[in-house]
Amino acid sequence: MIAIIDYGMGNLRSVENALHRLGTEYELTADPVRLQQADRVLLPGVGHAAEAMARLQQARLTELIPNLRRPVLGICVGLQVLCRHSAEGDCDCLGVFDTFVRRFPDSDEAKVPHMGWNSIGNLDGKLFAGISGGTHVYYVHSYYPALCPDTVATTRHGDCLFSAALKYENFYATQFHPEKSGEVGERILRNFLSL
Repeated sequence: MIAIIDYGMGNLRSVENALHRLGTEYELTADPVRLQQADRVLLPGVGHAAEAMARLQQARLTELIPNLRRPVLGICVGLQVLCRHSAEGDCDCLGVFDTFVRRFPDSDEAKVPHMGWNSIGNLDGKLFAGISGGTHVYYVHSYYPALCPDTVATTRHGDCLFSAALKYENFYATQFHPEKSGEVGERILRNFLSL
């Protein structure tokens, strides 16, 4: 069973549509028992990191999520809350990935938010099987995860090179939106579901 964590912060409809296109059955849930029983777990997110953490705390999921032993995929804010700390709301997060989330500096060359298609490079691991460096994916964000040993893909926005994707043990995460990234995004989701 594929579980999508429903904690009131997700871009659930686009994730659901992507899974429909792949012919994958799923369940929307915040039930800890169902999440522990799931074969794969998706943690989507859109919005403010501190609010996302507050909602995860209200749902009593902050202890459970880092201890899941099946493959977990964080998307956008879902990635950010899996990091150690976010500058957005100056909040401690779940600490799965040992990196910090920072705000892009304002500049004339690189507008904030970083929105639209951008290329990914330095691809590493099974999540990117069959995908070439330089491929474009879709972003909408003002905060980014800093480079760290868990970085498995990178993107440059202006002068900032940041983690486009992270992996640690059974946890995977993308700052971009695979569910909005066309065929490339569908391939990434398919790769995740086949782990």
